[in-house]
Amino acid sequence: MLVKWIRCTVVDRRGFERGQRKWAGLLGEPGFRGQGGGWSVGRTGVAHIFSFWESRAFYDSFMARSHDRLAASQSGTFKDSQVKLFDYRFDVKTGFEPRFTDSDVVRIAHCRVREERAEHFALMQEKVWNPAMAGSPGMVRGMFGEAPGSEFLVLSMWQSAAEHGKYRAERVERLALRAQIEADIAALAGDIVQLEPGWIV
Repeated sequence: MLVKWIRCTVVDRRGFERGQRKWAGLLGEPGFRGQGGGWSVGRTGVAHIFSFWESRAFYDSFMARSHDRLAASQSGTFKDSQVKLFDYRFDVKTGFEPRFTDSDVVRIAHCRVREERAEHFALMQEKVWNPAMAGSPGMVRGMFGEAPGSEFLVLSMWQSAAEHGKYRAERVERLALRAQIEADIAALAGDIVQLEPGWIV
């Protein structure tokens, strides 16, 4: 599965939201698995979109055919758009599927990892972070993706920001020490995204 993550700064909120609903047109696309997104909790005007495709081939075909037509309605409503593609590697918890209807917030961690530490980082995700997140009451599901150049995306869905906050307060510092995160990570950027029901496809 291919994961596309878009982050942009919105300059015309109403126009952007109107355009976002037009992405319902993705439903007929071959290989399309689901899309959702919302507003950053901590950064005003920043929107995040996540879309999922069965494979890179299906995604490339969509980009060549239908993308520009669907995207036209949002032209001029945002700036500083950043697009990243990741290959799905494994679930966080079990049974990941790209559904957004049963979660309120998504937590993203975008990690650039030192090349020689990439396998250790992935192993720690599986052995240390995953069980801790899966055992947190408010955590719904998640996935771990990888891009070339030792870049990783950890995406987790939560019932509420409060539930994610509890997990952070109780466990993150201890887990980071156990996973030797300082040795693995060259750069880490994260955000909490309040999902917008109208953006779900």
